[in-house]
Amino acid sequence: MAAGQIAEHRYEARRLEVQVDRPFAEFRRQYEEAVPAYDRDAFAALVARQAPWSDVLDLMRQRAPHSFLIYWNSGDVQPMMRLAGDAGHCVEYLMGNHTIAERMFRHDPTIMLYAPLRTAITSDDDGTGTRFHIEQPSHAFASFGRDDVTRVGVELDQEVAALLDHLGVPVPAALAG
Repeated sequence: MAAGQIAEHRYEARRLEVQVDRPFAEFRRQYEEAVPAYDRDAFAALVARQAPWSDVLDLMRQRAPHSFLIYWNSGDVQPMMRLAGDAGHCVEYLMGNHTIAERMFRHDPTIMLYAPLRTAITSDDDGTGTRFHIEQPSHAFASFGRDDVTRVGVELDQEVAALLDHLGVPVPAALAG
């Protein structure tokens, strides 16, 4: 693309909402146990010593038993929203696996717009009605028009399905397919 040109890429997003049969706090705890926090120091140590990629893969396998780590979470925004009279709960997350993302990044670094994956856990005002939300990964990654990137996006659908199955919640057919 020449300097000053603008390209527009459209795709259809599919946001999935999964009803969870547990209270918000319980499901949040279970999710955060299954998807542990990214250990910045451990991975930075690999970068500092210029470790081989195989060491990165090994550390990710050790730290992410269900394929994903939490790179960031908002904390429950309910205390701030309560100031406006809202009582519902919401915690947003950036959940991912940089070793999976790398398999797309090598083809197009722009995939980092969608990696890590954005997820949320929400509840109604009374803390019941817990839901898990995610945009289907394969839709976002297919928008790049590259089979090698799309295949990894489909793999991410399956990894999210496996995580939801582990958490004992319904798996949307769109992810399991």
